[in-house]
Amino acid sequence: MKKGVLQISFGWLFAIIVGAFIIFLAIYGITKFKGTEQEALDVKAQEEIGILLNPLEMGFESATSTSFATASESRINNSCDDEGNFGKQLIGISQKSFNKWTETDLKAGFSNKYIFSNGVVEGKKFYVFSKPFEFPFKVSDLIYMTSSRETYCFANAPGDIKEEIENLNQTNLLIGEDCSGISVCSSSNCDIRIYSNYVKKGNDKLYFSSDALMYAAIFSDPLVYECQLKRLMKRVEALSLIYSNKASFVEGKGCDSEIIGDLDLLNSHAGDFSYSEYLLRMISIVEGLENSNDRSGVCGLW
Repeated sequence: MKKGVLQISFGWLFAIIVGAFIIFLAIYGITKFKGTEQEALDVKAQEEIGILLNPLEMGFESATSTSFATASESRINNSCDDEGNFGKQLIGISQKSFNKWTETDLKAGFSNKYIFSNGVVEGKKFYVFSKPFEFPFKVSDLIYMTSSRETYCFANAPGDIKEEIENLNQTNLLIGEDCSGISVCSSSNCDIRIYSNYVKKGNDKLYFSSDALMYAAIFSDPLVYECQLKRLMKRVEALSLIYSNKASFVEGKGCDSEIIGDLDLLNSHAGDFSYSEYLLRMISIVEGLENSNDRSGVCGLW
């Protein structure tokens, strides 16, 4: 053995290796626990957001607005699953911790909520407002979510839309031609263009049949809009069947039954629904049902 070479016994070497391994396990355990704890907080936040949105689903005839804030910088991931009876609204959330975004595949699911927004909405304060969707009967309340960091500027809005936005008193929704932000108008040079029956965002056309769906198309990305619309049509399919059975019942009480045929037709179209342009085939049926129900008087179904 040459002089100057450090000599370490096997016992000491073994102790060093075991000690290093124990330290590694301790650090790994703390990191893992911290990650699991943060993941649990993210899931809890997802569920709390769903609960916070419940007051918006009260059946108001006009749009209703509110806001909520998160404790730290957050990214809300909005997606949906259109499989099953009514599909599911999915909410995922990741929060910033030590300048890093937490990652989780866990999402809270709600079968009775329809949230329209971009796929990812980032910020600390978020605005939401809701509006009932009727087709022709009440289907559900639609919820529109935006970040306080996103400003929408509605130029040349029709009188009823202008009044509704002003009544919302939502600070990131502005009326006028000179405001800065995401421009919304019927002109070709706007970021979001509104036409008679569709909203154009880039190269995508999102078709609508009412103001409720128009707002949904404005605030959503195409994937979210089309998925939620499929879910809504599943409800239309189920409700039209219920009203058809009700119409058959009241027919025996002396009420006119001509509405049954249109309800069955609406049920068939809703069952075949695949994308928003399909709405154009259904609008005349819906208008006919509205008129028939209005003329029914005491025999009205909804």
